[in-house]
Amino acid sequence: MDHRADLPATPPWRSAAFIAASVATVELIILLVVGVWLFGKFFSDEVSKASDPATVARAAVERRLEEQGGQQAAQGSTSGAKPILGRRETSVLVLNGNGVGGAASATAEQIRRRNYLIAGTGNADRTDYPRSFVMYRPKFKREAQRLARDLGVRRVAPLDGMRVRELQGAHVALVIGD
Repeated sequence: MDHRADLPATPPWRSAAFIAASVATVELIILLVVGVWLFGKFFSDEVSKASDPATVARAAVERRLEEQGGQQAAQGSTSGAKPILGRRETSVLVLNGNGVGGAASATAEQIRRRNYLIAGTGNADRTDYPRSFVMYRPKFKREAQRLARDLGVRRVAPLDGMRVRELQGAHVALVIGD
């Protein structure tokens, strides 16, 4: 095949286009790495918050309380008695007070099957409670009594030795005894 002798082997614009595309690719990779580095921690914290059951329950409880506060304000709180929360709206913290491993999680699953919201599980301050009992936040006595009745627990009391913030957003706490 014959070619013209005065034509260059490769057109000069091809080399320039290849160099420009390579520089743009490197810049894009650098921007992606910097973006992941700067915003990765923020997004990973949000993902872990969204998948943490205690945080999800706490957010649901707070949302319900805000909704009810708005409804009560709209109704003009003329009635003295606050309506009792439904089982699906009542959040429960289950604490192991008997020292048996896994007792809080097993009981939490039973409570969940009764349509209660589980705010979390954990260990009580002691492991020698002789009987189970339910403690409640102010204004949630009737919800605590219903939970106790559902579980066959006889003792219901206001918060004793716990602060409201230790309930992880729950309305009531069940301490499991022997």
